[in-house]
Amino acid sequence: MERTCTNLPFLILMQTSKEIHDRIKEEMAKSKLNITEFSVLEVLYQKGKQTIQQIGKRILISSSSMTYCLDKLEQRGLLIRSACKDDRRAIHVLLTDEGNELMNEIMPKYHGVVDGLFEPLDSNEAETLVHLLKKVRV
Repeated sequence: MERTCTNLPFLILMQTSKEIHDRIKEEMAKSKLNITEFSVLEVLYQKGKQTIQQIGKRILISSSSMTYCLDKLEQRGLLIRSACKDDRRAIHVLLTDEGNELMNEIMPKYHGVVDGLFEPLDSNEAETLVHLLKKVRV
């Protein structure tokens, strides 16, 4: 017996989410970054120095994936890790000058893509969408 989801709002939300994700992924690939790498850099760009745990909580990835991602970004010279002076178990992560330069270049493009995706909505529609999404958010 074939089971299909009959919840149309859920299906449309998931399809739309995938399309948005794919469009951002396409834009990040131009800078030779995957979505996870971009997400790590974005957290550091927006928040400054963070521990590995803080970054992981913000972008919701496992610690093993985080380590691999940080290794790759560190090898590219985009971030550095250093021991936390107050807690020897924690590691701080910080963008390098090169990482900041890359993000200064990427962020306007990223915002342009995101704004472009929602450009078809007028302000009332955008407000309604936000209201409805907040209503179903758990």
